[in-house]
Amino acid sequence: MTDVIVVGAGLGGLVAARHLASEGVDVTVYEEQDDVGGRVRTEHRDGFTLDRGFQVLFTEYPAVRAELDLDALDLRSFRPGAILAKPGERSTLADPLRDPKALTASLFNRDVSTGDKLRTFALRWRLGRKPIADIFAEDHEDIDSALRNWGFSRRFRERFAAPFYGGITLDRSLSTSRVVFEYTFKMLSTGEIVLPSAGMQAIPEQLAGFAREAGATIETGRSVDSLDRDGDTVRCEVGGETVEADAAVVATDPKTARELTGCAEIPTDGDGCVTQYFSLPETQALRTDRRLLLNTVDDRPNQIAPLSAVAPEYAPDGEQLLSATFLGTPGESDEQLATEVRETLASWYPKHSFGELELLETHRIPFAQFEQPPGFTDRLPDVDAPDGPVYLAGEFTEWSAIQGAMESGRTAARVAAREL
Repeated sequence: MTDVIVVGAGLGGLVAARHLASEGVDVTVYEEQDDVGGRVRTEHRDGFTLDRGFQVLFTEYPAVRAELDLDALDLRSFRPGAILAKPGERSTLADPLRDPKALTASLFNRDVSTGDKLRTFALRWRLGRKPIADIFAEDHEDIDSALRNWGFSRRFRERFAAPFYGGITLDRSLSTSRVVFEYTFKMLSTGEIVLPSAGMQAIPEQLAGFAREAGATIETGRSVDSLDRDGDTVRCEVGGETVEADAAVVATDPKTARELTGCAEIPTDGDGCVTQYFSLPETQALRTDRRLLLNTVDDRPNQIAPLSAVAPEYAPDGEQLLSATFLGTPGESDEQLATEVRETLASWYPKHSFGELELLETHRIPFAQFEQPPGFTDRLPDVDAPDGPVYLAGEFTEWSAIQGAMESGRTAARVAAREL
């Protein structure tokens, strides 16, 4: 009999499998897809590296530092800050403490007032000293309200906070809980935003290697169709085969996890996005200096990322790779959205021609994050919320981020190992 079955080889499931196997538990992971990663996937095509949607890694996340070999991932870094873009004008806004070369450009940035820049420094100092536990203990207001209460102007909220945190939370209205803002702001104040040179799927592939080294078995192309408890035993139907175990860790997407476990606390309402990938000849130099381009006017698109400027391995010689992300689930066709991207870039760079901007791929992701309004942390399930020896490992037990997914896997393994 297998001691523990892990359902799903996403980040949470792989971390859980590794820690359980390290405790001497016999672990088998079943993943319905043909490879590991869950939503963190990468396609390599014609020399381009296309992640599934715009995804990045925050190096300062505690679980990231604990679970990954960052050096082995061969990381490529975005420059701190962003370029604020609108028709006919682009300006740089960065933290000069982390990027001294951007001091002059940031000081003379007219999109953000001197008062807001000083308030940003004060907030950086305050959150740098605030314990993470205290951040999660204050889940009572949204990001916009928190920024207003801290004295930030409407212009700052609309021209920087809305597009930047719209990209992080998929919510440009800033109605997400301030917990997410404070936590990520704290992480970004000292860490980096990075991409593995081989694409984001290098992260779960590394975790899968660690799990196998610890003794876990990972079977891909195997779907768990049902899960039943019988006293102290768990029975799973895996592709028509009945598999019994002492316990199960369910590490699937939220909807599937709710269906398998019957745990009604698992959130299934979420926000979506559409990410498009484009090639552009290198002769059209956009001079982003490895920074995100934020749309200060609207979310059509919300941001454009110069991926190959950050990670040259993402594009073949002579080409650039850009991604453009629209928030929500727009109904326009792929080509209609691509036309909007071309028109937006042309308005930001009026001296450039974007006739050779070629659409490579469109990823429509209707459920990219679960909703995180003020108070969401009080409504999430514990990892041992299901009845019997069944545990949860997924960001839906923490918060919607790579940190949440990996931390939940650590927690699920610890609780399951203690109770087995």
